[in-house]
Amino acid sequence: MLQIHPDVQSALDENRAIVALESTIISHGIPYPQNVETALRVERIVRKSGAQPATIAILDGKLCVGLDQDQIDYLSKQGTRVTKVSRRDLPVVVTRQQDGATTVAATMIIAQMAGIRIFATGGIGGVHRGVEQTLDISADLQELAHIDVAVVCAGAKSVLDLPRTLEYLETMGVPVLGYQTHEFPAFYTRTSGLFTDYRVDQPEEIARILHQKWTMDLRGGAVIANPVPKTYAMNELRMEEVIKQAVQESEVQQIRGKALTPFLLSRIEELTGGDSLEANIQLVLNNAQLAAEVSIAYADFAKKKV
Repeated sequence: MLQIHPDVQSALDENRAIVALESTIISHGIPYPQNVETALRVERIVRKSGAQPATIAILDGKLCVGLDQDQIDYLSKQGTRVTKVSRRDLPVVVTRQQDGATTVAATMIIAQMAGIRIFATGGIGGVHRGVEQTLDISADLQELAHIDVAVVCAGAKSVLDLPRTLEYLETMGVPVLGYQTHEFPAFYTRTSGLFTDYRVDQPEEIARILHQKWTMDLRGGAVIANPVPKTYAMNELRMEEVIKQAVQESEVQQIRGKALTPFLLSRIEELTGGDSLEANIQLVLNNAQLAAEVSIAYADFAKKKV
């Protein structure tokens, strides 16, 4: 089922650093043409840092690990016409030989199939607001509990119930490491009033922690929480007001399931006059940089321990 790009396969064969990248952010997270520009910039950042990017998607039913520019451009232009794929969707989309943009959960699954340990994204999914009525909890959290892939992100999307998301991760034994911060970032903002499990200041220490975790056969991933750069961070109070309005509108329109997060992100972009979109793009680029550094350190450390 796997269709691995030659450059990615070469990096795998040589035990070089690789960073997995998701494709939902291309088709469902950022509008065209900013989506294709961002996807290519992310790959350039990873390469310039010395690691190999591996953007993951499903094309014609194939689990593609590493895309060329034409494939990225295709996903960007297709946008939401491409199926948003999580764990439950994988067997259907593959069987029907369809195209799919992979969520954090699906990207982690395919990355592990290919043997990739480090993954960069914008923000993870989590426990949704109003979970008492909806029971809406992202599959991302389940995969983090069981799949040996670490995710570099700007925390969880701030449209979520962040305290419950962190509680869920704690219950499932998923370590949350704050990169140069004690506070859990909230996607658009650097602060949330919540704390990470541990602060880690160097990519090399993150790599050592991950290597130790998996050497001890402690299954599951880790959340490496990397705050949005200060220049692009949004005001926490302003964002909370905007998010509450967007959530209320989604409830009135009865938007649920996999359509909810794209709706909220799009509405937040409108309400912030595009400021949230720029923050989203910049935090993704920032996460790609850190993921490349962690991946390089992990590859070097793993070689020394072999």
